[in-house]
Amino acid sequence: MRDLTYPPVIVTAKTLFRLLGQKIRLSGTEHVPQTGGALLAFNHIGYVDFVYGGLAANPSGRLVRFMAKREIFDHKLGGPLMRSLHHIEVDRGEGLASYRKALEYLAAGEVVGIFPEATISRAMELKEFKSGATRIAATAGVPLVPVILWGTQRMMTKDHERDFSRGKTISIRVGEPLHPTGADPVAETAELHQVMSSLLDETIADYPADEQPPGSWWLPARHGGSAPSLEEAARLDAAEKRDRATRRAAKRAGKA
Repeated sequence: MRDLTYPPVIVTAKTLFRLLGQKIRLSGTEHVPQTGGALLAFNHIGYVDFVYGGLAANPSGRLVRFMAKREIFDHKLGGPLMRSLHHIEVDRGEGLASYRKALEYLAAGEVVGIFPEATISRAMELKEFKSGATRIAATAGVPLVPVILWGTQRMMTKDHERDFSRGKTISIRVGEPLHPTGADPVAETAELHQVMSSLLDETIADYPADEQPPGSWWLPARHGGSAPSLEEAARLDAAEKRDRATRRAAKRAGKA
C-alpha cells in the first residue's frame, strides 16, 4: 500500500523526541521479521503508546498498522491522520470487521500492532488479555511478537496530568516471536501474558533508577511504586465505564 503520510510522520516524531531530550532504549528489535506478515502485541500504559510502539519495527524497516479504537477515527483531526497511516479501526461492539481487516493486512505481508489488554492499565501491570491476538496470529499463520513499552505512561496516561518535560527515558523491549496454532487460544493467550509479564519485569528492572524512585506513581506497587493494584485499577475502570455510559445516555436523551 502507498504510504505518503507515514514517512514524514516518523521523521517529525523522531525530531520531537530529540527536542524533548528523550533517550530511546531499544532491545530485541531483531525479533521483528524484515519481510512478511507479523503481529506485534504491546502492553498498554499510556495514550502515546502507539506513537512509540512503531519504533520497535523501525530497525527492521517495517511500518506498523495499529488496531485502535473507533473514537480516535471519529476525531476530526485524528481520524484522517489514522486513515492515511492505514491503521485499523476497532469497534468494540462489533469486532469482526477489524479482525478481517487485520487478517487482510497480514496476508499482504504487513506488520500489525495490537494491544491485547484493549484499554490502558492504571496499575502499570498487565491486565487480563483478550484472545484476539493469538487468534489473529494463528489464523493468519504469522509470528506473534511480544513488545513491552515503559516510560510512555510518564507523559500521558489516565488519572494524571500530562508531562512532556525533557529528559525522559523510553524503553522498548521486543521478545522472541511466538507461533500460535489456534489449537487452544486460551492457553496460548495465557502463554503470551506470561512472556510479556517477564519482559515487563526485565524492562522495569533495567530502567534508570534515578528516573523511577521508590513511591513513583507510574511504578507498580510490587516494584516499590504507588500505582494502584490490579484490583483497585479494575474498580476504577468499572467506575469509569459506568460514568461513560451515563454520559452517553444523557447525550442521547438531550438529542431526543
